Amino acid sequence: MSRMPRTLHTLSALGAALFVTIGMGSAHAANLGFLNNTPMSFMNQADYNSLQNAVRDAVEHKADGESTSWSNEGSRNGTRITSTITPSNTQKEGDKTCRDTEVVINAKGQSMTLRPHFCRTGEGAWVFQKQH
Repeated sequence: MSRMPRTLHTLSALGAALFVTIGMGSAHAANLGFLNNTPMSFMNQADYNSLQNAVRDAVEHKADGESTSWSNEGSRNGTRITSTITPSNTQKEGDKTCRDTEVVINAKGQSMTLRPHFCRTGEGAWVFQKQH
């Protein structure tokens, strides 16, 4: 019989944990509402792929401070999205080269700025570096 209260206690604790977790998930989702009308929220997969290619091209071929423009024209997306991509701060240490990049994305009167950092070894491919 002493087993029954322990089981109820365990179920109560589990239920409380589940309630708190669900509540936190809802609050977390609600806190991301500010992203609803950002330029990235209007991008489709073709836009992402095209912009990614434009960023890689700029990182590979543009000098520091030299900007290139991108738009999603022709991507079958009803929302016009534009971007300016500007590599900067190229640093070379031995065989490793790194550069910062500023990517300003515009859509429906909103603007957002991303600052990805890329590195490569020798003449290899540029690799996005996650920031910590």
